[in-house]
Amino acid sequence: MKAVIVCNGSIRDYSYMKGYFDNAGLIVCADGGAAHLRRFDVVPHVLLGDFDSIDEEDLRCFEAKGVEIVNFPAEKDMTDTELAVELAVGRGSRTVIILGGVGNRLDHSLSNVFLLKKLLDIGVKGIIADESNEITIINDSIELDREENITVSLLPLSERVEGVTTRGLYYPLKDATMELGSTWGVSNKFSESTACVAIKKGLLLVIKSREDKKEP
Repeated sequence: MKAVIVCNGSIRDYSYMKGYFDNAGLIVCADGGAAHLRRFDVVPHVLLGDFDSIDEEDLRCFEAKGVEIVNFPAEKDMTDTELAVELAVGRGSRTVIILGGVGNRLDHSLSNVFLLKKLLDIGVKGIIADESNEITIINDSIELDREENITVSLLPLSERVEGVTTRGLYYPLKDATMELGSTWGVSNKFSESTACVAIKKGLLLVIKSREDKKEP
């Protein structure tokens, strides 16, 4: 089952992002993500959090629609996003897509990226997506379909990533070793309709980015 978690981070293009809800068996709203869901015109199955960032009108709207409400105390050991991830996995989700997971709060953005590692460890596919990026973590291999104006970046998340081999990318790698802190794998491009990235050891961030503007 695919779960979509909607958080309180940045979402700008609702028409583009709405496609992520297709075939979702579970939609979980994390606290202030309720405002985004109302703009999507999507009713979640579950709304959870300590409700410190949700607008009262949004809360009452979903209560009136019969949405399951799960309330947590403000003093807790997990972010609302991690609680949503745990709930989604506990209800049988094998793919978890997080929307609104990045934004102005770098601490929250990074902690959500690290949640992908938690999902990987239990065999669940995790993706953080926004209008410009899709982020996932691999410890073995991944296949990527070519898209227009998309670059692919490979960033080590462990001290070393060994045996990195790519196919279908313009700048190929064969049994390479990438070290944490290196920018070697930034901004590769598709050379075929499908690309494959495989590693033998370590953790690798794989980021698909849409080339809408120049970045430093």
